[in-house]
Formats: sequence, C-alpha cells, structure tokens
Amino acid sequence: MNIPLIVLVYFFYGLAFFSMGLLVALEGGRSSDIRLRKALRPLAGFGIVHALHEWMDMFGLMGHLSNEPYISGIRLSILAFSYISLAAFGSFLLAYTEISRRLILLIPIGLEAIWVFGLYNFRGQYSGDVLWSVADTWTRYILAMPASLLTAIGLVAQQRAFRRSGLIRFGQDALWAAIVFAWYGLVGQLFTQATPLFPSTFLNEDLFSSLFGFSIQLFRAVMAVGAAIFVTRFLRAFQVETESKIAELQQERLLESQQRESMRGELFRRVVGAQEAERQRIARDLHDETGQALTAIGMGLRGLSGKLPPRNKDALNTLHKLETLTADSLKELQRLISDLRPSHLDDLGLSAALRWYAGRIQEHSDITIRVDIAGEERDLDEAVKITIFRVIQESLNNIIKHSDASHVNIHLQYTDRKVRIQVRDNGIGFDLDQVKLERARRPSLGLAGMEERAALLGGSVSIQSRPGYGTEVEALIPYHNDNYKTQEQASTITGESSSDSERGKQ
Repeated sequence: MNIPLIVLVYFFYGLAFFSMGLLVALEGGRSSDIRLRKALRPLAGFGIVHALHEWMDMFGLMGHLSNEPYISGIRLSILAFSYISLAAFGSFLLAYTEISRRLILLIPIGLEAIWVFGLYNFRGQYSGDVLWSVADTWTRYILAMPASLLTAIGLVAQQRAFRRSGLIRFGQDALWAAIVFAWYGLVGQLFTQATPLFPSTFLNEDLFSSLFGFSIQLFRAVMAVGAAIFVTRFLRAFQVETESKIAELQQERLLESQQRESMRGELFRRVVGAQEAERQRIARDLHDETGQALTAIGMGLRGLSGKLPPRNKDALNTLHKLETLTADSLKELQRLISDLRPSHLDDLGLSAALRWYAGRIQEHSDITIRVDIAGEERDLDEAVKITIFRVIQESLNNIIKHSDASHVNIHLQYTDRKVRIQVRDNGIGFDLDQVKLERARRPSLGLAGMEERAALLGGSVSIQSRPGYGTEVEALIPYHNDNYKTQEQASTITGESSSDSERGKQ
C-alpha cells in the first residue's frame, strides 16, 4: 500500500511533539527549580495535545474522519488548547517570583480572550467550511505565533539560568530550542491555508510551496523534530543536576565522616597522651614516695632486729616476717612501676626493654618466650617506642589470660620505612569471626587500644587465629608521624607539668 508523503509528514509531526510531551511529563518533575518545574507541565500538555491534533488531520486526509461540524469543532478546540498551553510554558519561564507567576498568567488568558472574541465575530461573517478555515487561521495568528515567540523568549531566559548554574552545554540546547520555536512560530504559523482573512489571502501554503518547493507542513514537522530534540537534550540537565547533588551529598558525608574520624582520632590521641603521662607520673610517685617508704621500713626493721637480744625469739620471728613482707611488697611495687612505665624503655631502648619484659614474664609463668630482632635498630620516636611496647605487652597479657600457650615467638623487624611486629603463640587459638561478633556487641578495650594506637601513627594491627592452631598478632608501625609526635609530646608535657605542680602543692 502506497502511503502519501503528506500523511507521513503529519504522522512524524505529531510523533515528534508527542514524544517531547511524554518525556517532559516523565522527567519534568525532577528539576530543583520550581519555576522550571511548573513551566514544564504546560509544555508536556502542548506536546501531547498538539500531537493529537496533527494525527486527527492525518486521519482526515486518509478519509477516516468526517468533516462534520462537531469534528471540526473538536479539532479547533484541541489546536487552541495546545497553543494556550505553549503560551503558559513561555510565560512561566519568565516568572521568577510567586506574584509574577500569578500575574503572567494574564498573557495566555488575554490571548484566549482575544481568540474567543474573534471567533464570535467570524460567526456572523462566514459559514460552513470557510468559517472553520478562517477559525484555524485565526487560531494560528492569535495563539500560535505569540505562544511560539513567548516560548522562544522564555527559553533564552532559561539558557541564561543554565549558564549561571554552570550547565553551559544545556544552555546551548535551550538556545537552539528557542531558535527552533521562533522559526516554528514566525514562519510555520504565518503561512496558513488560503482564507478571506488577511494576510492569508496572499501569505499562504500555496505561496510557501511555490517559493521553497515543499509544503509548509513539512517545514512544521522539521521544526517539531528539532524542538523535540533540543528540549529532550536540555532535559538531561535534570539528570546531571541530580547526579551533582548526589555527588555533593556523598562528598559532604565523606567530609563529615572524615571530620568525625579526625575528632575521634584526636580524642584518642589526647587520651593516650594523658594516659602515658599519668602512668609516668604514677610510676614516678610510687618510686619516689611509696618505694622509698618501703625501703626505709625494711631498713628500720633490719636495724631493729639487730638490737633485740637473741632470747626474744618471738619478736625476732615477727620482725623477719615483716622484713620479708616488706621486701615482697617492694618487689611487687617495682613490678607495678615497670608495667606502668618500664625504665628499661627509657634507659636501654626498645630491644633491651622487650627482652627484659619477656624474661620477667617467664619468671612468673610457664611460658617460654623467644625474642628475635632483625634489621638495624633505629632511633625511634618516643610515641613509636611506646606504641610498639604496648602492643607487645597487650598481646602477651592476652596470651597469659586466654591462650594456654607454652611457647611464644616475638619477632621485631626494622625495615626501610616501618617496624614489623609479630607475636605468635602455640595456644588453643579462637574463632576469629565469633570474636569479631562479640567485639561488635561488647568492644574489647585491649584489642581496640592496640588498633587505635597503631592507627594514630599511620600503622595497622591484624590478628590471625584458628581453634587449635594458636594466634598471631602482626603490627606495622611507621617510623615517623609528626602530627602524633607533636600532640603526644604536648600531652606528655602538660601531664608532667600538672603532676609537678601537684607535688609542689603537696
């Protein structure tokens, strides 16, 4: 079946505007600009309704619609409604405040009033098919041309809004859409069918065809396709806008998360600094005051036992017991002081302090501990030394409490950029997943403390274990972390100054 070319023109003419209207109806609500969001609603109505009009003309050409007056009336009403919707779209684009949005509706209402007044006058001048032809031409002159020009002006304003928002590419699409609608209104609606209405008596479809060699319907169809393409392209700005907002929201959340992490790290850094300073102060006070007092008591008891005569056996036994108790208390005090702040760490360095601490644990337990140190020992920052010692100390405490191990290997390796610590035992091990779940419900301060201390220096702590295969704790600590060092020293100095001032008051 051969389909006339003009039928295809009407079909694609309507299809272009229908596609545009449908897409605008689906995507128009995504805009964050209230002005644009409200303006797109009548544009969607224009596209869908005007497509219906063109398809009615197509069916009329194919002989599927009669020329009954009510059919002609419906076609005219649909045409008028579509152009009033287009005028509303252009008007809303030019309204930037709520008051102006209300006032600017007077433009399409005024155009409609003029259109109705003209139709009323034409009823007394024309009749039959001539009346419907004049009414069609009048609709294009009074509604279509002003609505298209108003839309073009509104799209130019929207182009400027896109440029201000940094969406330059979509602003260009809006500008091209404005140009297309201007041509659609000035040319496409100026050349109408020949009627007695001026100036269609000479500016009509026949003149256009003789001048350019193709029909005005084809020109309108091409403009409709162009308008649909450029409107669809600038609608993509909503997707870009949405993605940009999502990216901004993600960035804000990332910044908030980083700030929270930074604040948490800063808080823990201060807590660790204050903790070490307080440990150092308590260890010094115990050594200087309690330790000296116990030493003096022990010396006094020995001197008193030397002055008693041998016949006072009960008194001598009591004094010897008190001397032994004092000596044991002094040893326990020294152990407590070494746990708080081992002097070997300050006096002899990290390696010697680790060997001493391992030997002391072996004296008080059935665990054999081997300490291996590889690489050239470095002059470590105070914060790094303390962190390494505390990680190993906490690992050994956990082994003593939970592992039922008999052998422990401590491997300390100095690499180019960091210290690698490995503490491995042959104990009963544990289910790592189960421990993680328990930590989520009830955090382990010891394990969390190890991880936090290492993280503050830019390091990490990992634990590997299986039931029946022992446990391995591995930590990687960089040599230098200036930020932590500064904060740690500041906290330590503050803590020491406070303790000194307290002793002065006492």
